[in-house]
Amino acid sequence: MEEANKQLMESFNNKDAAAVAAHYTDDGAMLPPNEERIQGRENIQKLWQGWIDAGVTGLTLKALEVVEGGDIAFEEGAYTLKAPGADGKLMEDVGKYVVVWKKGPGGAWQLYRDIWNTSQPAPQ
Repeated sequence: MEEANKQLMESFNNKDAAAVAAHYTDDGAMLPPNEERIQGRENIQKLWQGWIDAGVTGLTLKALEVVEGGDIAFEEGAYTLKAPGADGKLMEDVGKYVVVWKKGPGGAWQLYRDIWNTSQPAPQ
């Protein structure tokens, strides 16, 4: 899983949404904040591509806890990324995530569920 996270970060920071989406199962789902649930690898790729096109960059993931049981595992972690603010300047976001991993073909770990939210205070 550590290697998969490293590859995912590299793919995103290289602006390759297809390679990011390849880390998800065919029936994977993302539960982004303030958006509807995203289902399926094709739609996941579109979501990542939208963020890349919007100028989001500098994704880092740090696993804090991983629990594995058979063909399923969950990971709790922290992320940082940079996204353009209203003034166009890059602003850093810091948050937390939980993902569910599932063993795919050949025993490789793939993302099955992905949910996260910011740790930044809500705008006043």
